[in-house]
Amino acid sequence: MFMAYLPPSTYLQRPQGKVAELRLELNSGSKKDKNFTTKKIALKKIVANMTMSNNDMVALFPDIIGCMGIQNLEIKKMCFLFLVNYARMRPEVAVKAIPVLEHDMEDPNPLVRALALRTMSYIHVREFVEATVPIVKHLLRDPDPYVRKTAAYTVAKLYDHDKHMVEKSDLIDRLNSLLRDDNPTVVASALAGLMDIWERSDAIKLTIDYSNASKMVAILPDCSEWGQTYILEALMSYVPQDSGEATLLAERIAPRLSHSNSAVVLTCIRVILYLMNYIADQKQISALCRKLSPPLVTLLAKGPEVQYLALRNALLILQRRPEVLRNDIRVFFCKYNDPIYVKVTKLELIFMLANENNIDEVLTELREYATEIDVHFVRKAVRAIGKLAIKIEPAARRCINLLLELVSTKVTYIVQEATVVIRNIFRKYPNQYESIIGTLCEHLDSLDEPEAKAAMVWVIGQYASRIENSDVLLEDFLDSFAEEPVEVQLALLTATVKLFIQRPTKGQDLVPKVLKWATEETDNPDLRDRAYMYWRLLSTDMEAAKRVVMGEKPAITAESEKLDPQTLEEMCLNVGTLATVYLKPVQTVFRNARPKRLHDSPCLQRHEVAVPGLRQPGDDGNKSLSGLGYGGDKAVQRQGNMSAAVSDADAYFAQQHTRQQDGFGDQGHGGGYVVSQFDAQVPVYSAQGQPNNADLLL
Repeated sequence: MFMAYLPPSTYLQRPQGKVAELRLELNSGSKKDKNFTTKKIALKKIVANMTMSNNDMVALFPDIIGCMGIQNLEIKKMCFLFLVNYARMRPEVAVKAIPVLEHDMEDPNPLVRALALRTMSYIHVREFVEATVPIVKHLLRDPDPYVRKTAAYTVAKLYDHDKHMVEKSDLIDRLNSLLRDDNPTVVASALAGLMDIWERSDAIKLTIDYSNASKMVAILPDCSEWGQTYILEALMSYVPQDSGEATLLAERIAPRLSHSNSAVVLTCIRVILYLMNYIADQKQISALCRKLSPPLVTLLAKGPEVQYLALRNALLILQRRPEVLRNDIRVFFCKYNDPIYVKVTKLELIFMLANENNIDEVLTELREYATEIDVHFVRKAVRAIGKLAIKIEPAARRCINLLLELVSTKVTYIVQEATVVIRNIFRKYPNQYESIIGTLCEHLDSLDEPEAKAAMVWVIGQYASRIENSDVLLEDFLDSFAEEPVEVQLALLTATVKLFIQRPTKGQDLVPKVLKWATEETDNPDLRDRAYMYWRLLSTDMEAAKRVVMGEKPAITAESEKLDPQTLEEMCLNVGTLATVYLKPVQTVFRNARPKRLHDSPCLQRHEVAVPGLRQPGDDGNKSLSGLGYGGDKAVQRQGNMSAAVSDADAYFAQQHTRQQDGFGDQGHGGGYVVSQFDAQVPVYSAQGQPNNADLLL
C-alpha cells in the first residue's frame, strides 16, 4: 500500500481566515445582483459573529463603511449596527462614517433619516456627539413625526453623553417646545426625554400645572401603550393645589386601568395612589380604591412573571390602602401549577386579607397547602396558620387545633415548623393553651433544626413548673450542648436558669454546669455575656433574678413585617418598578435613582404616624403599654410602675454620665467593663468620653 507524498510546504499553508473570506464575500457581487443579495448574506454572517462577541470582525470596519452608502435600508441597518458595536473600539476609523450619516439625514425617506440619527446618538465618541448637536436641532423641526420622535429621544441620549454641552445649548428648550406638538406620539416622546433628563440632573426642575396635566390626559387615548406609560409617569410631577383637581384627574385617567398592557395598568395605579394623597373626600377615596381591585385581579390571569409583579405590588398597596382587595381573597388561593414564588407571595396576601369573617375558609385552604409535596411551601403554610392565630384572637383555638392535626402526621418538617409557631402563640397568649405542651413533648425526637430546637427549649424553660420531667428533658438537650449552634445554646442557658428559678431542687445541679460551659468552654461573646449576667444575678438576689427572668413580657404581634411609614410612602410612589419587587427603597435597588417624596400642597392630606419614643399631640406625658401588648385595666395597673422604672433608669444614666464627665474611674484603665468570674463587676469609664407656567421644564 503506497501513500501519496506531499511536500512540506503543503502542511505549512494556512487556510484563508474567516475575516478574509467575509471580506471577499462583502466586496464581491456582480452588477446583475441589483438586490445586493451577496452583500446581505455576508453582512448577516458578520452580524452573527459580532453577536457572539467575535472581535475579529473589527478588521472589516473599512469595508463596512464602504457599504454604508448603498441605498438599501436592510444593508444600512446591519452596517449601522456594526458601527454602534465597534465604534468605541476603533474610533479613528469610525469617524469616517460621520459624512455618510450626515448625508443620510437629508434622505427623503424619513425611516433613513431617523435611523441615521438614532445610530449617531448611540455612539459615545466625542466626534459623533459634537456632530449630532447641530443635526438634532434641525431634525427636531422635521416635517415627519417619526423623525421628531427620534430626535426627542436623541436629546436625552446626548444629555447622558455630555450633560454640560447640552445644558449650554438650547436643546432642552427646543425639546420643551415639542410638548406643544400636534402629534400625541411626539408629545409622549418629548415627555419621556424630559423625564430622563430630570432624573439625571440636579439643576433642572420638572413642574406641571393643572392646565398642562389636563392636556396630557386628553391625548392619552391617541398614544401608543408606551406613550401612555410615559405620560402617566410624567403626571407624577404634577402637584395638585386643590382636592377637586386631584379627584377629577384621577377619574379621567381611571379608564387606563382596563388597558391590556400591564405596564400601563400598574403606572395608572401608581398615579391614582399618588393623587389620593391630595383628596380630602373619603367617599371619593373609597370609590377609587374599589376601582383599583379589578385591574390587579385581572393581572393574575397573565403569565407567572406578571402575576408575581402584580402580587408584590398588591402587598404594598394593601399596607397603604387596606380597602383595596378587601373582598377578593379567593382570587389569591393557589393553583396547583403556580410557581413556588407566586405561591409564597399569594400566601402573604392571604394572611393580610384574612379576618374573622373568612378565617374558616382560609384555614381550610391552608390545610390543603400543608399536605403539598413542596417542603418550602408546606413550611410557609404552617407558619401562616400560626401567624393567623396571633393576628385573629377569636380564631386562635381553631388554628391551634389545625396545627395539632398537622403535628399528628409526624412529618418531620411539619412538626418542626409547628413547634416554632406554637412557641410564638404561647408568647402571644401566655397561660392559655398550655394543654398542648404534652403533644409537643411527644415529638422531641423529630427536632433536628436549630430554630425548632430553640423553640422547644424555650417552651420547656418557660413552663418548667408545669412539665413534670422538665429537668430530664433539658438534660437530654444539654448532652449535646457543645455541638449545638449558638441559637440553641442561648436558649438552653436561659431555659436552665428558668428551671432553677421555678424548681430550685430540680435545677440546682444543672445551672452550675451550664454556666461553667457557657463562660469557660465557649468563645461566643453573646453567650459568655449572658452567662455572666445570669451568674451575677443568681448569686446576688434571687427575687430580683425571678423578676427579671420570669417577669411578664409584652405580647407579640403578627404585624412586624410591615414597612415603616416613610419607606411605605416612597414605595407607593414607585408602584410597578423593580423596587416594589424587592420591597426596598428605590435607592437601594437603583443607586443613582432620584428619591421620590410627596410635595407640599394646601390639599396634601397628612397621615399622622405614631413614632415610638416621641410624644404625640394629646398625650399626657406617660408612656402607654397598650401598644406593647397590654391593654385596658391591665395597662392602667402597670402604668405607674413602668413610668417609675423609666424615670429611675434615666436618672441613673444621667448620674453615670455626670461622673464620666468628672473623670470618675479614670485610673489608667481602658474604657468598658472588666469581667472577672469571681470578683464583683465594677464599671470603669473612660474620660473621653407649583408655578402656573406654560412650559413644563424650567
